[in-house]
Amino acid sequence: MLVNLSSSSFKRTRWYEYGVRFLLGGLATVAAGLAGARFGVSIGGLFLALPAIFCASATLIESHERRAKEKAGLSGRRRGQQAAALDAAGAGLGGIGLAAFAAAFYVAAPASIVGAFLAAILAWIVVSVAAWRLRRALRRTSRGAAQPHGEARSAQSRGILP
Repeated sequence: MLVNLSSSSFKRTRWYEYGVRFLLGGLATVAAGLAGARFGVSIGGLFLALPAIFCASATLIESHERRAKEKAGLSGRRRGQQAAALDAAGAGLGGIGLAAFAAAFYVAAPASIVGAFLAAILAWIVVSVAAWRLRRALRRTSRGAAQPHGEARSAQSRGILP
């Protein structure tokens, strides 16, 4: 699956959906600040690492995919769920990379801040790519055992799902 940048999502997104993302992201950030004030910056930082707009993004992805299928005269419920699940998997892999970034920075920071950033970025890249490749290899292995069916097969054949 190739990763690419497309501006088409800007056309499909309604103005209030941006507001929902902004509001939920802001609330998550405020909650992290309150947790940091109450329990210390280490705990607050853990909550700040939460992808602040993930919940809003997952619901928006689901609704966009469902609407696209319904425009074509099909039930888009399952397709929307699959797209949101794929986004959640990506967020999980990103979280693993973020943990590697934090661990590398923590270990290297006493020696050099610049070196710590470089080590942390390298750790994030290596761990994120390794996690993505592992997930892909596991999906290939599981596909051999049970073939996908229904909308999942058609989405995979179009290259939408890995």
